[in-house]
Parts: sequence; C-alpha cells; structure tokens
Amino acid sequence: MSLLDISDLRIALNGNADFQVVKGLDLSIEPGQTMCLVGESGSGKSLTALATMGLLPSVLQPVAGSIRLKGEELLGARPSRLRDLRATSMSMIFQEPMTALNPVARVGQQIEEVLEFHSNMSQSARRARAREMMEAVHLPDVDKMYRSFPHQLSGGQRQRIMIAMALVMRPQLLIADEPTTALDVTTQAQILSLIRELREEQGSAVLFITHDMGVVSEIADEVTVLKLGEVMEAQDLDNLLRHPKTDYTRDLLRSVPSQVPRPERPPTSQDVVLETRGLCKVYGGGGWFARGREVRAADDVGFSLPKGRTLGIVGESGSGKTTVARCIMRLIDPTSGQIMVSDTDIASLSQKDLKPQRKNIQIVFQDPMRSLNPRIEIGQSIIEGPLNFGTPKSEAMARARELLELVGLPASAVDRFPHQFSGGQRQRIAIARALAMDPDVLVADEAVSALDVSVQAQVLKLLDELQDRLGLGILFITHDLGVAAQICDDVLVMQNGRVVEYGPAGQVLGSPREDYTKALITAAPGRHWDFANFRPFTEAAE
Repeated sequence: MSLLDISDLRIALNGNADFQVVKGLDLSIEPGQTMCLVGESGSGKSLTALATMGLLPSVLQPVAGSIRLKGEELLGARPSRLRDLRATSMSMIFQEPMTALNPVARVGQQIEEVLEFHSNMSQSARRARAREMMEAVHLPDVDKMYRSFPHQLSGGQRQRIMIAMALVMRPQLLIADEPTTALDVTTQAQILSLIRELREEQGSAVLFITHDMGVVSEIADEVTVLKLGEVMEAQDLDNLLRHPKTDYTRDLLRSVPSQVPRPERPPTSQDVVLETRGLCKVYGGGGWFARGREVRAADDVGFSLPKGRTLGIVGESGSGKTTVARCIMRLIDPTSGQIMVSDTDIASLSQKDLKPQRKNIQIVFQDPMRSLNPRIEIGQSIIEGPLNFGTPKSEAMARARELLELVGLPASAVDRFPHQFSGGQRQRIAIARALAMDPDVLVADEAVSALDVSVQAQVLKLLDELQDRLGLGILFITHDLGVAAQICDDVLVMQNGRVVEYGPAGQVLGSPREDYTKALITAAPGRHWDFANFRPFTEAAE
C-alpha cells in the first residue's frame, strides 16, 4: 500500500469551485521513494504540501478529493488529530528557515520542543536525542550549534536545523518545499545527499517540491509536473528526462542553464568601467570587537570590467561575493584598496562627494519585493533616483514608461503596485529602476536565484539584450555556475574572501586549474544531463 495517496485533489479560493487553484491532482508515494513535484510559481506545488499537512490558509479550501496517509483520510480530520500526526507521521521542511525558526530561541531548544510536544521523554533524553539528530545532519561543533541562535548560523546550517527538527520524531513522510533554492552549490549538494541518506536509514518517503530540474535529476525516483494547478505529466525520472510528453515539460528542461560556457564574445571596447585594486574589508580586531578574531571578508580582491562585458563572481556562502558587491556600491566602507568607477576612485569618498558618482553604478538585488516600496506605484519607484538628481518629474516619468517597455512590460504599469506583479515581473521593474540612472555599471547580486527556471532564462536574456543595446558593464554575483556559464564573459572565483581563480569563463568553468573551482563544478546539480537535448552528456559525447 502507498504511504501517501492523493486522489482528485481540488483546492479553491474561498471554497468556490469556480476558482480552483489545484485541479484534480493525483499522486502516490511508496515508502522509501522520492517524488518530485515540479512546476513554476503558481502551479500549486506548495498548496498541495500545505493541504497534506493541514496548513492551508483559511482563504483556500479543499473542495473535492482525498489525501490519505497510511490509509487515514487527512481532509476533514480534526485539528487535534493533524497536530498529533505532524512530526510523528509526517513532517515538512520549509523553503526559508529564517522565517520558520524562532529568532529568539536557541536552535537546540527548538529541536527539543518537538520532542516535548510529541513524546514523554525526560529533559535529559530530549537533549540527548536533539544532539544525536544534529550530529546526524552533519552539523559541526554540536555543543556550540546547540546554544546558537538562528541568526548566528549560515543558510545551510539553518536548513540542517530545520531538517533535524523535521526528522527528530522519525516520520514516515517528509515534505521538502524548495529546501535548497537559495543555497550555494556545495551546500545544496550536501543537503540533497543528507535527505537521501536519512531516507535510506529511516525508510521515509519524500515529497520534494522544486522548480529546479537540475535538483530533480539528482534526487527523484518519480516526477509529477504541474502547471496552473493541473498535472501535465507524471513519469519516472529517466523517462521524464529522456522522453518528456508535453511541450511545457520540454520548455522547463530547455530552460535549465547549461554548465557549458557560452561561446566567447570578442571585446567590443577597451574602456574599463569598473576596476578594483587590493580591495579589502576587515571586521573585528579592535574597538568593541577587540576580544573577537579578525575576519577578512574581502582580502586583496582585484579585477577589471570593460564596457559591454559581464564579469561573474562565484563562490559559496561566506566566500565574500556580496561583501565585494556592497563595498563597490559603497553600502559598506572598504577597509583599504581602490574602487575605480569611470576613472574616479570612490573607495574613500565622503557621502557628499560620493553622491554624483552613484548614478554611474546601480544595483539589482536578489529579492525585488524587499527592495521596492510596497506602498507606492512602481512608476514613482523608478523616477525616485532621477528626481534626486534634478530631472523634471514629467521627463522622468516619460523615461520610466520607456524603460518599462524596454524590459518587456507595458508603459501603463507605472500606476500599479509591486504586489500586482509576478516575481519575474518585479525583477524586470528593479532592472528598469536601475537603468533609469543611465549607469555605466550594473551590479546584479543573485538577481535570478529565486526565480523559476523559465523566468530566470527570460531575465538572463533581457540582461544580455540590454547590454548589447546600452553597452553596460555587468558585475554578476551568483552561486549558480550554470547561470554564470550562460551570461558571463569572465569569471572570478572566491573562497574565504580571497580570489582563487580569475579568467575567461570558458577557461575557468571549462578547464579549471584550482581544486576549489573543480569542487564547485562537481557539486553543481544536473551537471551530467544535457537537458536541452534530453540525454546525458555521456551519450552526447558518443
């Protein structure tokens, strides 16, 4: 008998069957099996998981169908029964652990709380079990980790705490909702390996929700593809990757960024729009931090970015990528070194002297919803910078309409609010806002990492087209080597604040010299598959 059986599941807005967001989903998972539920944002993946856990928001209600766990019907079950089943029989890992963990409680205590609620174990037994689980998810220095608060841990460590909490009661069903989306490739590989390992040890079934077909190729036994609440197809992994049945699945596969670097482009200009020399950022070592150790977040970083070229900075979390970007933007002050923007060293300029230079270098952040003001129309967001530099409002708004059309949105969108757009559209708005200043340099800090693969491909294509049209120099910060391979002319690899390898993308990603770069490439999910041609690379070589 299947561990989880979902039959003809239909979820509707306010219980109105005319507004269904999940439309007749069928799904079955055997013990010890991993089922990947794949689709873009809005496809109903997470709603299916929340319905299974009994955590749907009140505005969304199941109007038909069945969800059975070990033969027990979950739809319509009493809240008290669902609470009993959570953690003991089924458990869930959420996408963003920082929003799921209590920020004012130590993580060891949070794992213990699960045991306190669902078992009769003594306090000493709970602590021992929590420590055992932390060791099982390969957390270093368990004593220190146990006493730490969530903000003191890295993203990968927080996700491991979430996994420990989810598995501490040894549930038969583990639901993982995009657990690796924002993680760097090595941490992502470790988390996928950990889930496989724990599944084999505990015999759990896994419902793995993702939009990343590279991750699917690493972990799935069976795959169900959703689009706008409907099942497009369901196949075992090998058949889905080799013989996708629908155009939608084929498009998803073709959108996966290839690890093969794009053909080298000839230089279009010798003009250098951004250059760093000996850039350093040091934390600690004095003042309030005198007792702490010195941390060199960026150490002697040097590179140059010609006009019309894209330089990618890649590395794991904590490698110093974002520190370098923030120093270049002067969002933080560098400790030493030079930052040359259009022949001006901005590294030590005062804020007053820096203001005229800011228009030359603009940034697009990872999460546009957090960088756009939710209370003002997007037209007002786009013209804010030009207005600060003296552009008349009518002229700035006319330019905003032009820029929206340039990034593929209607000019009429100036009067709408950020929440009225999809994630990909909001990122296009953020790009339009950056371009409103007519910069020489565009810094993209993980600008596509949270987007669906198809939307990601569209934004990458847009950046490419804008660069060709406007001659922008783009500094592209990413942990995704596939994305770097598709858009970057040159790649700089960082580890622990230092430059490990730097050169043309074809050389660094195609024939890396350093062991660290090789390790990053080896850890990238989906590296064995030629998704665009529906075959492994080994067969392509033959």
